[in-house]
Amino acid sequence: MAVVYGKFELPTKIKIGESSKNFVRFIAEPFEKGFGHTIGNALRRIMLTSLEAPSILSIKMEGVPHEYMAIEGIIEDMTHIILNLKGALLRRLPSDEEAGSRGFKIVTKVLDVTQDMIEKNGGQYAVTLKDLMGNSPFEIVNPELKIFIATKPMVRRVDIKVAIGRGYVPSERHQIVDKLAEEIVIDSAFSPVRHVNYFIENTRVGQDTDYDRLVLEVTTDGRVKPEEALTFATQIGVLHFQVFDQLKMHSLSFDKGESEANTDKDALMQKLALKINEIELSVRSTNCLSGAGIDTIAELVIMPESEMLKFRNFGKKSLNEIKAKLEEMNLSLGMELSKMGINRDNVKEVIQDYLTLKAGAETV
Repeated sequence: MAVVYGKFELPTKIKIGESSKNFVRFIAEPFEKGFGHTIGNALRRIMLTSLEAPSILSIKMEGVPHEYMAIEGIIEDMTHIILNLKGALLRRLPSDEEAGSRGFKIVTKVLDVTQDMIEKNGGQYAVTLKDLMGNSPFEIVNPELKIFIATKPMVRRVDIKVAIGRGYVPSERHQIVDKLAEEIVIDSAFSPVRHVNYFIENTRVGQDTDYDRLVLEVTTDGRVKPEEALTFATQIGVLHFQVFDQLKMHSLSFDKGESEANTDKDALMQKLALKINEIELSVRSTNCLSGAGIDTIAELVIMPESEMLKFRNFGKKSLNEIKAKLEEMNLSLGMELSKMGINRDNVKEVIQDYLTLKAGAETV
């Protein structure tokens, strides 16, 4: 028999705020008070410690028996070359079963630097990560990373071992079976997540303003995307919580609140009935909407984007500002409000009737 618990406020979708190539700000709201910290801290710790990515384990360069030696025809010594290799960023390909397996992979390259290549580059040829690993079963995130500079023609075989792991593993902790005599093991940084910050802000549900808005900022090095990092961390967290599900003595049934549909409808009507000057738009945008006879949010969202651009003195900048503000409210332009009994012909009357009815209820 299920035990009935009260309703928990939960986000219905995850919003994307500021974003760039390797950075995304995620926004989730509302959470019950305190759950923002619970969820945010758990996801942060998992992303920083438990995500996996490929990294180089070792390198074997023909004619180089150890890391403490200079190499003829190469400006850098082997120690410097190893330091450069630590900056290699490799991305696993989900569709490639071979690249996704747990065992290490050996990427072999016969590096052929010719006299012509050196002369064309002013007497020095910069060997990049792409030159050494261009045929690997991994995507190279930073192919132009310089590994060393050759000053003389050379033909050398280079073998690089790559594995998938998590965290940071120093060279002495690598367990390499059948390690070769001239194989040089290096430290490996498997973690693809560089920074994770989270913030908790207050958000409103109905008349209450003490619910949690979780803002999660994720920065990666390109071996996984921020969206992937959050997805993977969520699945890892669920996996670990399932361990305790075996202790379940009773099932829980969560109350969705009395007349949830009516509650949701009232919450939407409260937003639609807001005056334009209550949502903190710029003076220019506010004046443009006022000049077009739009006084409430309902009158705004029921209009299509294309029609708004026809308003006098109304441009793309104002449009983008309004769209961003509506998105914060989980609203958008061109909304279909027929289920609320609202259309473009009666929108002013319906909102006025709602405000009148609400004012009457508050005086009772």
